[in-house]
Amino acid sequence: MARIVMKFGGTSVANLERIHNVARHVKREVDAGHEVAVVVSAMSGKTNELVDWVQNAAKITGSNAASFYDAREYDAVVASGEQVTSGLLAITLQSMGINARSWQGWQIPIRTDNAHGAARILEIDGSDIVKRMGEGQVAVVAGFQGIGPDNRIATLGRGGSDTSAVAIAAAVKADRCDIYTDVDGVYTTDPRIEPKARRMKKIAFEEMLEMASLGAKVLQVRSVELAMVHKVRTFVRSSFEDPDAPGMGDLINPPGTLICDEDEIVEQEVVTGIAYAKDEAQISLRRVADRPGVSAAIFGPLAEAHINVDMIVQNISEDGSRTDMTFTVPSGDVAKALKVLDDNKAQIGFDVAQNETGLAKVSVIGIGMRSHAGVAASAFKALAEKNINIKAITTSEIKISILIDGAYAELAVRTLHSAYGLDKA
Repeated sequence: MARIVMKFGGTSVANLERIHNVARHVKREVDAGHEVAVVVSAMSGKTNELVDWVQNAAKITGSNAASFYDAREYDAVVASGEQVTSGLLAITLQSMGINARSWQGWQIPIRTDNAHGAARILEIDGSDIVKRMGEGQVAVVAGFQGIGPDNRIATLGRGGSDTSAVAIAAAVKADRCDIYTDVDGVYTTDPRIEPKARRMKKIAFEEMLEMASLGAKVLQVRSVELAMVHKVRTFVRSSFEDPDAPGMGDLINPPGTLICDEDEIVEQEVVTGIAYAKDEAQISLRRVADRPGVSAAIFGPLAEAHINVDMIVQNISEDGSRTDMTFTVPSGDVAKALKVLDDNKAQIGFDVAQNETGLAKVSVIGIGMRSHAGVAASAFKALAEKNINIKAITTSEIKISILIDGAYAELAVRTLHSAYGLDKA
């Protein structure tokens, strides 16, 4: 017998038929004698609909500001999507003869900070759920939400149900956390771009964290961080597989991809996967004053404006007085970033801010890179042979990120996937 947390995303619970299919997955684990908690997202499309309602509610009173809303009331509205799903799944399980009940985040409780709309989990008291699971009851938990210090519902941001599931798995000391989604595992790259992409049996926490943060959409970044910190063995699985298909009930090695500590991976590949992110933009500050504190003057205000900065490159100053600073931001944040920089121009001390949009970031990831030389050189050579120009490069122990023109993104992904032999079985 094991303790398992199962998470199902929006497409997996999109309608009553799919909720019934989810219930069959849950029943399979219950019938095997396991203690089970289930975390659910809102039905596909419902959160977007709720967000739209919130953003347009003020217009009824004549306000022109679609974004005018109280973040606490925003959370009260958008959290209702998961509440509906958890209740429906509990009813479905009960109709199949399974003892189940729904739980909202505040009932557990999942305690968060006060950042409504993008709250972070501070602690979870899993004792009540553990007690009920021990009595044979399935806990069906509304994901994406908790309760803030102001005693009001707080949501965790988009993709927050993944974080809810991993956090609950850590709190109840689950043997495994299964993330069911519309794909059957983690691939070496996006199979829509490279048909030869392979599903991995295992991937290390650190590699998955890089994959998620660099463009792979399989898991939310914060959920991978939590899994790594608490060493929660996490399986990415498909909810669209027949629940009773051979191997689906395998406790040790079910179909999918295991995200685990690197010690569990015997044969470590040099390169594990290729990730990419489109719609990147590059901002260059020309002739910046080369003095202590200038980086803080640039990136401090950008951080306060919640603009995600990546790939920072600073040129060496020849005379010690002026330098150039280049960095990337999401294309949608360019106008906001330029305004922040202009508002702080006097403190920063630069001549002009230039920007270029329509770029892409392609990343090579693998823990095996720590002990192998020449990985970067192979990437540069492969791209050069395809006449793909590199605009910026950043590296870490286990990743190389390369900034290129967006038009070459798919070609670069396929080229690098082949260059490292990831298309070979």
